[in-house]
Parts: sequence; C-alpha cells; structure tokens
Amino acid sequence: MTSATTPATTPGAAPARTTAVSRLTALGRAELSLLARNRTAIFVALLMPAAMIMAMKSAFEKVDLDGTGLSVAGATLMGGVGTVLIQAVYMNLAAAYVARREELVLKRLRTGEVTDGEILAGTALPAAALALAQSAVIVVAGIAFFGLGAPERPELLVAGLLLGVVLLTVLAAVTSVITRTVQTAQLTTLPLFLVSMMGSGLFIPLDIFPDRLAAVCAYLPLTGVMTLVRAGWFGGPEGTSLLGAASTGLVWTALAVFAVQRWFRWDPRR
Repeated sequence: MTSATTPATTPGAAPARTTAVSRLTALGRAELSLLARNRTAIFVALLMPAAMIMAMKSAFEKVDLDGTGLSVAGATLMGGVGTVLIQAVYMNLAAAYVARREELVLKRLRTGEVTDGEILAGTALPAAALALAQSAVIVVAGIAFFGLGAPERPELLVAGLLLGVVLLTVLAAVTSVITRTVQTAQLTTLPLFLVSMMGSGLFIPLDIFPDRLAAVCAYLPLTGVMTLVRAGWFGGPEGTSLLGAASTGLVWTALAVFAVQRWFRWDPRR
C-alpha cells in the first residue's frame, strides 16, 4: 500500500525528468530567497533608484530642455527607469554571479539536468522581475503624480524594458569574468554605469549633445534600450530610427552572449 502523499513508483524505474520551466522556477525561487537575505542588495535595488531620481530632478531643473520634447518630470523619470535597469539588473547580477561562482554553487548546478543557459537565466529571474516591477511603478507614478501622459506606444515601452533586462543580464555575466570578488564588483561595474548614465540619455538627453557626439553615443550599449523606452512612453522617432535603436541593443546582446559562451568562468578564481 502506498502513502496518500507519496506517489507509487516502479522498482528500478528512472526518476522523472524535470522540465525547463520547473528548473527555472526552482532556481528563481532559490535565488529570490538569497536576494531577500542580502540587505545591501535590497537597499541598492529599492532605495538607490529613488535617491537618484530626486538628485536628477534637481539637476534637470537647471538644464535647458527646450527642443528635447521632454519636461523636467519626463526626463527625470526616464532616468529613473534606466537607473533601475542598471542597478537592479546589471550591478546586482554581476555580484550575484561572482558570489555563486566563488561559493561553488554554479559548479554544483552544472552536475545536474539544468543547462548553462538555465543556470544564468534562473539566477537572473528575481532581479529581472524586480526591475520590471519598479519600472512599472515609475510609469504609474509619472501618470498619477507628475502629470505625464500614459505611454503612447506601450508595445515599444515593454520591448525596450525586456531588451534592457536581457542585455544587462548578459553584460553582468560578462563583467563577472573579470571580477574576482563580490566586493570588487562595485568597481568592475562602474565603467558601464558611468558611461550609460552620461552618454545613453539617462542624465543628459542626447538631443542636447552636438550632433557628432550624439551619433557616437547612439552606439553605446544602453542607448538603443532608452530610445525604445522613450519612444514607447513619450513618442518620438519612428521607422528607421527605432529599427536602428533595436538593432544596436540586439547587436550588443549578441556580442555579450558570444563573450559569455567563450569566457564565462564556472569555477572559483583561486
């Protein structure tokens, strides 16, 4: 007689194989538990974007935004969305990949059914969900409290956010290759953070830049993402400009995927 809570099994039968969805769910749940215990990561992911938005609002009040098509509130909250993506996804995940590598978690996971891609994606799920939820809160707050309109093209806004999450997840994995410890992740993620903040339309709209400088900045990793987000929320470029923005983000994603496949480290750096 079998227990009511334990399914009967045939002696000698192979254990049931799990599905990709179940494996990703299990990895995501485990990573969420680890993230919830990391107070520093929670602080950076939840409170730092709010602090950055307040700082940016003060800065934008002193900047001439005429000709950009953005109000102070619009420019500030656009920057808030970009800040959430960088801090909640990129900076948080770079440290997480390093921590799991040095604790031998990644190495142990590779001995089971889970694939390499599922390991990296499962680790990223909580950070990605957090970033998307925060971005949604920023959009709702902009409409409810800052007098901004509803997204003009929601599909572009969602596409930009999803592209940003995927791109920054893979870039976080690339950055972990050159990062020895969780503490040094704060330094190795800084260059992309600063370059994106200054040159991808977060702190300073590219419309303000000289044409040649704006053309160069258009090829930075996060610029295409922010172009799609801005067009989706406030309207803006159409046709070939949006195609170019999406292509830039996809090319950077493809290059980062190649780098991960070629150089990602699964074993501790000792």
